[in-house]
Amino acid sequence: MSISTRSPAPALFRAVVIGAALLAAGCRPSAPPAGAATTVEPAPKPAQALRVLSAHLRGNDLAAYASDAIPPSLHARLDTAWREGRTRWPLDALPFGQRLPGLLKSLAAPDAEARLQRVFDRQFAHADRQIHGAATSLGLFGAQYLEQEGDYSDDERQHYAQLVAAASRWGAQAPLGDPQRARAAIVTLAAAARRTGLTSEAAFRAAGMDTSLARMGAFAAVFKQALRRYGLDLDAALDAMDISLLQQTGDDAKVRMRYSFGGQPIDTVVAMRRVGGRWYVADDLRHVEAALLRPLPAPTPAAAP
Repeated sequence: MSISTRSPAPALFRAVVIGAALLAAGCRPSAPPAGAATTVEPAPKPAQALRVLSAHLRGNDLAAYASDAIPPSLHARLDTAWREGRTRWPLDALPFGQRLPGLLKSLAAPDAEARLQRVFDRQFAHADRQIHGAATSLGLFGAQYLEQEGDYSDDERQHYAQLVAAASRWGAQAPLGDPQRARAAIVTLAAAARRTGLTSEAAFRAAGMDTSLARMGAFAAVFKQALRRYGLDLDAALDAMDISLLQQTGDDAKVRMRYSFGGQPIDTVVAMRRVGGRWYVADDLRHVEAALLRPLPAPTPAAAP
């Protein structure tokens, strides 16, 4: 038996990396209900600012994360850029983040449960050995991607490299070939994907940033529940995250962030910048500023006059 690179197993592993980066990174990424507003007081210090963002991720409140991750003066401009198709920040700043619409479309298809279950039963049921090998290979691919592709800072590459390696180690021993777990995950994720209504680039644009992120927050809550069935608890990682100030010079600071992902320690440094009296992740500001300078995308043939 062989594992095709077009099969759901690599797609699942990519989804784990995307979800982990978004939900466990805190710089990138008792919990309230999914989609509920998260009330957090303004954070005057660098480490506290990062804790605020981590709290939003713990509560699956991605819209609140975006609101507190950038200065208020940029928020309306960024929403306009979303609707114009120039960005999907913070989602498009993640490794493989551009694959999210396709993943959601596949999960939301009317026949998704039956189709994906048939594929799983035919190729992956009880095939843990092959799946574990695929996870290891995809971990190597992810490491190469981070070395050569993407607009990532040195801090981001170092952080994501640790995260991809940990995800690969987890995938190499997780019970991904268990039919019962797969059946439950497929059913819940398919229903959650349909509820988002975000199965294309056009859907993300039409919904705008805040609505899209609120819907993705609800999906993230279900995604985390599915991962817990496989022994991967992202909320526990966020709960145990240790964030401390390393140094501060004027409006620049370095914050150390330590947590565990899939049983592997993650230890990374996050650059912070003070703007208008508040602290923000420097890479977030850089990505948003770059997104606002992007030209409008060329129209697709279907949209062209």
